[in-house]
Amino acid sequence: MNFSSLSLSSEMLTTLDSLGYKNATAIQEATLPLILDGKDVIAEAKTGSGKTAAFGIGLLEKLDVKRFRVQTLVLCPTRELADQVAKELRRIARFKHNIKILMLTGGESFGRQLGSLEHQAHIIVGTPGRVLKHLNKESLELSNLKMLVLDEADRMLDMGFIEEVEAVMAFMPKERQTLLFSATYDAEILKISKRIQNDPVLVKTTEVEVANKITEEFYATTSKEDTFVKILSGFKPENVIVFTNTKAEARELAQNLQKRKIDALAIHGDLEQYERNDVLVQFANKSCPILVATDVAARGLDIKELSMVVNYDIPHGSETYTHRIGRTGRAGAEGIAITLYDSYEAEKADEYRDDKRLFLEDSELKGSTNFQLKPEFVTLVIEGGKKDKLRAGDLLGALTGDAGLKGSSIGKIDIYDRQAYVAIETRFIDEAEKALKRGKIKGRNFSVWIL
Repeated sequence: MNFSSLSLSSEMLTTLDSLGYKNATAIQEATLPLILDGKDVIAEAKTGSGKTAAFGIGLLEKLDVKRFRVQTLVLCPTRELADQVAKELRRIARFKHNIKILMLTGGESFGRQLGSLEHQAHIIVGTPGRVLKHLNKESLELSNLKMLVLDEADRMLDMGFIEEVEAVMAFMPKERQTLLFSATYDAEILKISKRIQNDPVLVKTTEVEVANKITEEFYATTSKEDTFVKILSGFKPENVIVFTNTKAEARELAQNLQKRKIDALAIHGDLEQYERNDVLVQFANKSCPILVATDVAARGLDIKELSMVVNYDIPHGSETYTHRIGRTGRAGAEGIAITLYDSYEAEKADEYRDDKRLFLEDSELKGSTNFQLKPEFVTLVIEGGKKDKLRAGDLLGALTGDAGLKGSSIGKIDIYDRQAYVAIETRFIDEAEKALKRGKIKGRNFSVWIL
């Protein structure tokens, strides 16, 4: 279906076209007419199917921009997912001026959020705990709310957020549109739907969506670490997410890989927000090829091209397994998902046996345990960002001008409120750092360091 067949404004259609949205995905085609018609929706669609744009286009089209009050609340289970959703909404929101989208999540300055809320917003994207805190402090008011979106509702349930979600809903009008989006649903989610939705339309597109092209292999091993290194050596993936079941194991594995001169970083719930940002930026901009993660910490990561997923531990349940491996093989690319198991997990591994999955011994791997892996890029940090009016073009100009780098040696540029991150080809990182320290960006000196 083409977006022009929907009752969308010409400005919205022009923006969607400029963003490369030509035809609707299955979930967008199934849900957008319902959302625009004001129906409550409970939608099941696999990861990477275009869920954010599905509810994003609908809620933005229905927004009354002249009414400067919170009209839509999008609740997400993690900060990373909230950030991803807010970015996508801002991209689509270009179709109309003066739409204000505010993010409220933990790990960010509460005082700074208070200041932003004083100036109101049309749309709030946040995590349940932080949104509830603002409601209890009366710094956020939802009496004008028209739409509530629960994104990845199944994970909210898994993470124990449903009580907080229901506490948040006590502050909003009962007459509202409520949308639930998720990759999987079970009886518990349907129970919650009955409590918070009004005659919802159930939409399921997982069966008609093209399945990710993923090769699934299970390896029996006596040393997971050695087997993993052999896998890296044999397959030589560009980037890998390795899932562990505990925070301690994520930390330990990343440290052990670093000792073996394999570049790896860990992400888990004990990291401060700035540490999480540093890790995620490096993985996304190819400054670190291996991310060791727990399920909760990895939720909402927006990595479009992921070569491989490795289950270092067998996940707790087939739904978690599906979530994990669904991160590879997106957008028509082929992916590989590998699961390692020792003798203690053999019984659990047997539950996953079917015609599509290969069960092998680690002795069948051809790689070496002496393999080393270094990143293609290194990240340069500039202590200045959006608040300093820094733009990607300013950084690119300084690096290709004063530093004399070629554009091809400069990778992804990420600019946040107070900091900017630039991926520089490894062999040029020292001269890039020296040049920026000596020179100026937009006529100003900024602190510069290598991450």
